[in-house]
Amino acid sequence: MMKAVVMAGGSGSRLRPLTVGRPKPMVPLVNKPVLAHILDLLKRHNFSEVVITVQYLADLIQDYFGDGSSVGLTIHYAVEEVPLGTAGSVKNAQRYLDEPFLVISGDDVADIDLSDIFRFHREHRSLATLTLKSVTSPLEYGIVTTDGEGHITQFLEKPSWGQVISDTVNTGVYVLEPEVLDLLEPDAQYDFSQDVFPALLSKGAPLFGYVTDGYWCDIGNIQAYMKATTDVLEGKVRHIKMGNHIGGGVWVGQGVEIAPDAALYGPLYLGNEVKIKGGVVIHGPAVIRDYTIVDNRVQIERSVIWRNCYVGEAAEVRGSVISRQCNLKAKAVLFEGTVVGDHSLIGEGAVIHPNVKIWPGKEIEPGATVKSSIIWGSQGRRVLFGRYGVTGVVNVDLTPEFAARLGAAFGATLPKGSLITINRDPHRSPRMLKRAIISGLPSAGVNAWDLGTQPIPVARYYTHHSDAVAGVHVRLSPYDQRVVDIRFIDSTGHNLDDAQKRHVEQVFFREDFRRVYLDEIGTINYAPQVVERYTEGFLRAINYDAIRNAQFYIVVDYANAPISAVLPGILSKLNCNVVALNANIDETRMAIQPHAFQAALERLGLIASALSTNIGVRLDVGGEKIFLVDNQGNRLENTTAAAAIAKLAFRAIPGATVAVPVTMPNVFEQIADQHGGHVIRTKVDSHTLTKVACETSVTMAADGNGNFIFSEFQCASDGLMAIAKLLEFLATQQTTLQQVIAELPPFKVAQSQVSCPWEVKGLVMRRLNEHSRRSQVETTDGVKITLNETDWVLVLPDPDYPLFRIYAESASQDQAKALTQKYVDLVKKLQE
Repeated sequence: MMKAVVMAGGSGSRLRPLTVGRPKPMVPLVNKPVLAHILDLLKRHNFSEVVITVQYLADLIQDYFGDGSSVGLTIHYAVEEVPLGTAGSVKNAQRYLDEPFLVISGDDVADIDLSDIFRFHREHRSLATLTLKSVTSPLEYGIVTTDGEGHITQFLEKPSWGQVISDTVNTGVYVLEPEVLDLLEPDAQYDFSQDVFPALLSKGAPLFGYVTDGYWCDIGNIQAYMKATTDVLEGKVRHIKMGNHIGGGVWVGQGVEIAPDAALYGPLYLGNEVKIKGGVVIHGPAVIRDYTIVDNRVQIERSVIWRNCYVGEAAEVRGSVISRQCNLKAKAVLFEGTVVGDHSLIGEGAVIHPNVKIWPGKEIEPGATVKSSIIWGSQGRRVLFGRYGVTGVVNVDLTPEFAARLGAAFGATLPKGSLITINRDPHRSPRMLKRAIISGLPSAGVNAWDLGTQPIPVARYYTHHSDAVAGVHVRLSPYDQRVVDIRFIDSTGHNLDDAQKRHVEQVFFREDFRRVYLDEIGTINYAPQVVERYTEGFLRAINYDAIRNAQFYIVVDYANAPISAVLPGILSKLNCNVVALNANIDETRMAIQPHAFQAALERLGLIASALSTNIGVRLDVGGEKIFLVDNQGNRLENTTAAAAIAKLAFRAIPGATVAVPVTMPNVFEQIADQHGGHVIRTKVDSHTLTKVACETSVTMAADGNGNFIFSEFQCASDGLMAIAKLLEFLATQQTTLQQVIAELPPFKVAQSQVSCPWEVKGLVMRRLNEHSRRSQVETTDGVKITLNETDWVLVLPDPDYPLFRIYAESASQDQAKALTQKYVDLVKKLQE
């Protein structure tokens, strides 16, 4: 039975940020920690008992390896209260060492014949045998010279080139007799190469050097770590098993998924459950560890990505190391030498320049350019809410534990004993997160009413017209099936205002959760009569008899969403003959690709035309938006649909007021003038449009993206009510949608965008205002410049991305496009 001491107390300061939060021996090398590879080496050479010396974050090593039974060894631990140096740490383990033993570093990569070193040690009756290795650049190591019989003659620690007299260096692998430790005082600091061995040599003790031709690498810095990784992948370190070889130098663990059109060029290691999506290109040597997701069209070269990471669409990672549980958003670019610490987030389109190191827990804003390392500071902007609520990639940004904390934070902002509604769409991701949120709410003393799976307008209406003080809706993003949106609403059914959002964020980030006592924990129940209450209020808000008497024949695409459990009953009561499409709820269709959406609209138009229905309509999966085709099956652009319904509203209610954002064309003012109505222009964001619709006498509000608000019923986008009001207007005015559209004044609009770094957005806006001071300028949202009676252009800074959006209207489509391009070029020039 042979014994070994593995020195594993190092903090690895030169490997930071990889070693922030883990000891150096626990840094993963390909498929397991470096220390685990050393233990495998010992086991191959029939070592059965190991003492591991630990000091920095010792519990992480002890928890991982335990008593050694999981790796087939008996492991003891010698814990240093303070650093004792290499020899001092081994002295600290002396109680386990009563025979010749091996000393080896737990943070080296080695493939050395340990059995032969022991043979050499015994044959030469050595007191201490040092394993030596010839290296090309010995300056960073301790040089050891020997005579022809292997006797050590000199030690030279980290010499200059003028002092280099040999290329054989000390590897830190020793075989020692137990009496070597008797020369050392306990609890004192000693180093083998600087104190112990030179002292023994001066006394004439038998010290020998064993020159190995096996592999050895000291992982002293990031470059050495990358080199060792490459060497393992290229097979230079024998006996390391990397899973199944599927060809082309690609090794995989269990459950790996690789898209058919992904291009993988070895050597590569893909850990357990790694997912490589479509169009991905990976050039080795590269490592992608367990449970990491590499999304569509990502490019990776010569990089190491640790476990549980997410690499977003079209991101580029070159020569970088990405630590555990990092999130790289779409189109992020990481250049050579980048190192990203654990739990960091790199925002969409961010660029990290070469050799930048990002310490753990940092957040890089979308579009940011980082040229120097980020070590200190907070974890980011400390912001939860975005345009669509709390949004993120499921199980990457939004995990169950995150959602539970979010529920507890939201509950803590509300009175104890209050009632909250909670709703979701049918997909499994919102279901998981909804249940996690529900688990957090009662801990704050808040009662939860589960609405099940209802359309968003139904959830808003029920929250407003019940005893609830707030509500939550969890949905799969209609734009990306990987993303979930968590929306929070107040007692009126509106999205939270900025002050309420900040309150939730403060509680969340400070972890200032309210934990109530046993008998104050909230309850969880199903809400009663959800659809019934909505339907009752809905029918009271429309001209019920006019619609029934018109006996409309319509085709409705329910988008495989929960709307199909609500709207058919309403349309039946309204005496509508309905051709139903996609009426079965299908959780896999809560988010669909743009081409599939366009195909669905084309199919809707064909069916409406073939059957000569009055209208055709498709709702979005949340039930908030509508998309129309007329009685000839012609698809209506969203702006045209908004203008047509506005015209009907102006006809129906003399002097009516309609609210639209500043991005909409002047056709609304023209229609209002024809009918004695009024138009209110608002900011582009939906919260402002909703607020204006509710706080003023607005008949209708529309955003040009399919959202309509009829505030007489509820101050929120409601696609079900928009359909009913459209039918009401057509019935009472005895007209058709096609006739209304034919009467609209012509308008031509165009839209474009231009990239702009965050840090110069303010500069561009100032310069743009100065450039346009002689023109008619409006600053409701962005800078809107009126050029003449028909032409205007709006330059709008995007709140979420590093870019400007350009909108324009002119007399012709070509002129509108030319106008947007003119201002795209201007914004680029103003950045200089």
